[in-house]
Amino acid sequence: MVRKLAAEFIGTAWLVLGGCGSAVLAAAFPQLGIGFAGVALAFGLTVLTMAYAIGHVSGCHLNPAVSVGLWAGGRFRSAELVPYIVAQVLGAIAGAAVLYAIASGKAGFDVHAGFASNGFGEHSPGGYSLAAGFACEVAMTFGFLFVILGATHGSAPKGFAPIAIGLCLTLIHLISIPVTSCIA
Repeated sequence: MVRKLAAEFIGTAWLVLGGCGSAVLAAAFPQLGIGFAGVALAFGLTVLTMAYAIGHVSGCHLNPAVSVGLWAGGRFRSAELVPYIVAQVLGAIAGAAVLYAIASGKAGFDVHAGFASNGFGEHSPGGYSLAAGFACEVAMTFGFLFVILGATHGSAPKGFAPIAIGLCLTLIHLISIPVTSCIA
């Protein structure tokens, strides 16, 4: 169990660094920045690579919503749910701390300027409402779990789940970054 939790901790920290790090450090450079598409790809590629790296150890959930969804779908043991969520939250905090240490090393850094945060209204890149943001996040989470459950089913083609899951997360970010920033 310790090995599984360590994998989830490291994987979640890496997801924060890969995804949120791309948004904070690489997205906004005029003429050179990676923009929304680059951030979406960073999230998808991070999950894809971590799925191959730790999927065989922990399942590579990297997100409490995924763990809860797998539990609700009968694909994850109840006894492991809370420890996984704790490891994921601690990993996210560790990843955010490393990202903060890097980002704050730039002159003029201001954490209050929206340090990889979600939002609605004036905090939404497209100015979307709370209701639109909520609908988007629920729909995207449902779609993500649907793909995860399908791609990891015993009847699914073997060895390809990380590709489907990583591409799905990329698609989700392409759709929802303009709505809520989809950083969570």
